[in-house]
Amino acid sequence: MKINLIRAAVALAVLLLVDSGANAQEHRITARELVTEIQKQVGVEWKKETVDTFKAGNPDAPVTGVAVTMMATMDVLQRASAKGLNFVITHEPTFYAHLDTPEGIPESDAVWAEKRAFIEKHGMVVWRFHDHWHMRKPDGIEAGNVHALGWEKFQRADNQYLFVIPETTVKELAKQVSQKLGSSVVRVVGDPAMKITKVGFSPGAAGSEREIRALEQDDVQVLMVGETREWETVEYAADAVSEGRKKALIVIGHIPSEQPGMEECARWLKGFVKDVPMEFVPAKQPFWTVSEK
Repeated sequence: MKINLIRAAVALAVLLLVDSGANAQEHRITARELVTEIQKQVGVEWKKETVDTFKAGNPDAPVTGVAVTMMATMDVLQRASAKGLNFVITHEPTFYAHLDTPEGIPESDAVWAEKRAFIEKHGMVVWRFHDHWHMRKPDGIEAGNVHALGWEKFQRADNQYLFVIPETTVKELAKQVSQKLGSSVVRVVGDPAMKITKVGFSPGAAGSEREIRALEQDDVQVLMVGETREWETVEYAADAVSEGRKKALIVIGHIPSEQPGMEECARWLKGFVKDVPMEFVPAKQPFWTVSEK
């Protein structure tokens, strides 16, 4: 009798161990837990006031895969979901405004509503990683751009946004940037034949005040930007050219001007996120030119 009881106890203990092991294996990191790990690893103090927050979905949902992207467009969400990547880390807003709440647009707006519904239907979670990726030293976005352009040896030691490159023309620089950053809609203000060596690179949309200050500098002959207002920085650059100043402006497009920085982010994340699949999912350049069609 005692032997049977002992055997039964041993069998029960083994069963419990197997069951607890299976449960441990089934546990998947949640989106919230993954963000906590990012906060530990990013290397800068986490700000209380930041846009780097969850934008959609349940942060406590288990992560089946991570999609890192420049912008969580509908196209990116569809491609990520098809690959089983339910946690989307995006650099820019998902819902058409800096704080992801579009001003003057009702929540019943068809495009906005369908995007939210898609995220909910497919159990996706969207989190923005903007402020603190830029705050890193070097700036995570700029680091990715420098890598994509192959400009590591041209970057100024005192300012990561300034470069001294081998002499070329504005037109040739624009061609190089178009090819290496994957933008066929690069636009240029200035003399295409002007020879230059001193370049400033302000990815994304830094705003006219910072852009104009950069163009004022003697060590910036050409300023490369993501996007800018045509009646502010573009007009300033055009007037500078008309006044005979040796200045030029290259407008790359917002997405291609920061996309390599989020590819860099995916590489960085893979260094410490090991338990789930992770993939860089590039956002598509939304513009096309007449010559392309």
